[in-house]
Amino acid sequence: MSDAKIGFEMRKIRLSLAVILPVRQIKDPQKNIRRYKTIRASIKEVGLVEPLMVYPQKDGPGTYLLLDGHLRYFALKELGETEADCIIANDDESFTYNARVSRLAPIQEHKMIVKAVRNGVRPERIAAALNISVKNVNASMKLLDGIHEEAADLLKDKAISPKAICLLKQVACLRQIEIAEIMVGANNFAAGYAEALVLGTRKDQLAQPEKPKIKKGLSTEDIGKMEQEMESLEHGVKAVEETYGENMLNLTLACGYIKKLVDNAKVVRFLNANYSDIFSAFEKIATVETV
Repeated sequence: MSDAKIGFEMRKIRLSLAVILPVRQIKDPQKNIRRYKTIRASIKEVGLVEPLMVYPQKDGPGTYLLLDGHLRYFALKELGETEADCIIANDDESFTYNARVSRLAPIQEHKMIVKAVRNGVRPERIAAALNISVKNVNASMKLLDGIHEEAADLLKDKAISPKAICLLKQVACLRQIEIAEIMVGANNFAAGYAEALVLGTRKDQLAQPEKPKIKKGLSTEDIGKMEQEMESLEHGVKAVEETYGENMLNLTLACGYIKKLVDNAKVVRFLNANYSDIFSAFEKIATVETV
């Protein structure tokens, strides 16, 4: 096996912005609204965290093509900076290196903000760096208040919205874990889905059982029916989960056996002569790569 090619040099260099040439035009970066403003605020408060990705221009000695980091580049220029840390790419493929980076999940952001505050960083400075309000910083710090540790662990790297996490606080700890497992299994972390799961929760599983569940547009009877349907659905899902592994094993073994049958010339002749419909189905199964 050949060694994987490294796409960039393992070092940073300091370059003048004047020798860096953008490869795409961003018309009025201010209109890229939130992301641009967040990048600009972060650079202004703590400096450039993520270097620009550049490639030496072949027919222009001393100049570099900007492959990734256009918003950072324009933010630096707008802030009056003249230089930037850069990483040299080994080829000029203009794919976005940033696209290979996993974005920070809300729970991970919460933990980073809490850690920063504990280390002495003022919430005001964090707000300025992230281009958000101090109110939002404080809300992020309290994001997991009332959330069971196991539920938080299940959702720690998921793109679940803060609103969905807050909805989980309406149910008891064990139900939080159940809902987290359901959302992970369905790969659906939308606030609307979380709300439906909360509304479908039995009264005795709520954090405040004495408090009636209210949803605009739904009557008490509708919510009661939703509870019954949700409970039935969850039982069905759990039943499938319990037998899924065994069923998949049996199905894989059966497919393997059918492929061996189809590879046997005598069996093929017999089936084709006497059970052509079964042979046709076997042929289709044999061509399937994965179960």
